[in-house]
Amino acid sequence: MGVVVCLFLIGCETTCLDYFNRGTAYAEKGLYDDAISELSKALEINPTYAEAYRNRGVAYAGKGQYDLAMSDLNKALEINPRDVKAYNNRGIVYGTKGQYDEAISDYNKALEIDPRLDAAYVNRGNVYLLKEQLDQAILDFNKALEMNPRLVEAYTNQGAAYTAKGQYDQAISDCSKALELSSMDAKAYSNRGVAYAAKGQYELAISDFDKALQINPTEAKVYHNRGKAHRGKGQYDWAISDYTKALEISPRYVDSYIGRGLAYKDKGQYDRAISDYNKAIEINPKDAEAYGNRANAYDAKGQYDRAISDYNKAIEINPRDAESYYNRGNTFSAIGQYDRAITDFNEAIEINPRYTDAYNNRGNAYTTKRQYDRAILDYNKAIEINPRDAVVYNNRGNAYRAKEYYDQAISDHTKALEINPGYATAYLNRGIAYDAKGEYDQAISDWNKALEINPWYAEAYNNRGFAYYHKGEYDRAILDYNRAIAINPKYANPYGNRGIAHVAKGRYDQAILDYNKLLEIIPRSAEAYSYRAVAYYHKEEYDKAWEDVYKAQSLGHRVKPGFLQDLQNTSGREK
Repeated sequence: MGVVVCLFLIGCETTCLDYFNRGTAYAEKGLYDDAISELSKALEINPTYAEAYRNRGVAYAGKGQYDLAMSDLNKALEINPRDVKAYNNRGIVYGTKGQYDEAISDYNKALEIDPRLDAAYVNRGNVYLLKEQLDQAILDFNKALEMNPRLVEAYTNQGAAYTAKGQYDQAISDCSKALELSSMDAKAYSNRGVAYAAKGQYELAISDFDKALQINPTEAKVYHNRGKAHRGKGQYDWAISDYTKALEISPRYVDSYIGRGLAYKDKGQYDRAISDYNKAIEINPKDAEAYGNRANAYDAKGQYDRAISDYNKAIEINPRDAESYYNRGNTFSAIGQYDRAITDFNEAIEINPRYTDAYNNRGNAYTTKRQYDRAILDYNKAIEINPRDAVVYNNRGNAYRAKEYYDQAISDHTKALEINPGYATAYLNRGIAYDAKGEYDQAISDWNKALEINPWYAEAYNNRGFAYYHKGEYDRAILDYNRAIAINPKYANPYGNRGIAHVAKGRYDQAILDYNKLLEIIPRSAEAYSYRAVAYYHKEEYDKAWEDVYKAQSLGHRVKPGFLQDLQNTSGREK
């Protein structure tokens, strides 16, 4: 009888092993249903077969059935508490479920049992990467590579960690090493592409994404990242195509809806952008980025109330969202609520003390409020953080000019042009400073340069016309005002300035027509009434002149005493 039992047990073990081996082979091939079936048969014969529970758990994980996977891995560890592979695999399941601390605990246990288990170092590094504990992740990847210098995944993922740290050259080096070891590693191409894109080397990035997709054409994230690279190059239609492809593969890929929305916004297709942001919010109502970007699109459409509402929602979801505070501040500035704008810029700077754009735009708000010293302090801070920001030098120059510190203004505009020789606005503003100093030829030279860069620059034509007027060259002035108006018929200043030039030439009717046009654009322009009064005075239409004087005064304008005296004397009226 004992012999029979022994033979039965020997047969059982052989059968269990057969099922186990077949199931394990199926799992390695990704045939998870077959693997589960075979491993279950092994466990029917031997319910204490720890390795079978472990490998069936791996198969369940491969199918995305993580609770079943966890149950099997737990059972394996109950039977064999020193099964390092079970700890390692359970750590993978915890990581996939977003239970990062539990995953790290399992990898720690695996490494306590086997300190040479390189896979556990790689996997723990992956979790640290997901937790954005980048230095710890890199330490783990390095440890794995000390044990196995040919470990492709360690190089690839270490590259991702270096990219997240902003160390793009090191990231590119690591991914390149991975590709030397395995030229068909799609993830290494993808990660290197991300690093190239972060450096602004979009062609190299796109080339790497192309190779990744040749190896694996169903990876939505690679299409998404290639879309970002195309957008970085200004190739918006190609970007939209890639985001669309990503969404065909993964219809709930929120980041691709946001990315496609950004590309549509770049094209000025704000409604299509908003539609994509709506979809992102429908999938994830807690996505602050989607609300923030939808707000930007509403702002671009001039729908400021809707924009502010969305910025509010983004900030409610993420109270540390410096960008939403900054953008809401810009919207408040656009509607003239400068104190609220400054409050938002303050919040953005408190969250990110090196936010140069927030310092710059707070400075702009102070400039608009004529608090020039406070504005200059903000521009100084922005320049301290980024000494190569031409826009900030230009804006500080404007603040100095408003304080009548013309030489300092010219110095700042010149610095802006050293940084960016094609900066037409800096030429325009330096010209204004020269004009204020009475250096009309130098001003004209700067406006000529601005117009070489941008032949459609209406403000440059208007300002050059005013310099010609100061030089007594009225016909050249009028020609420039004509050009400014042709470019932008709603631009009020050249109508007023052309009217002044017409008065200087004695063309009072033409002057009056220009002032009428200015008043159509700005109905409460006190200066337009004042200047039109002068034209009526020269036409000896004194009643109309007095009527315009009254209107100018009612709007708070102080009419020149000399002109009032002349009008009183010639009209025979006191007021």
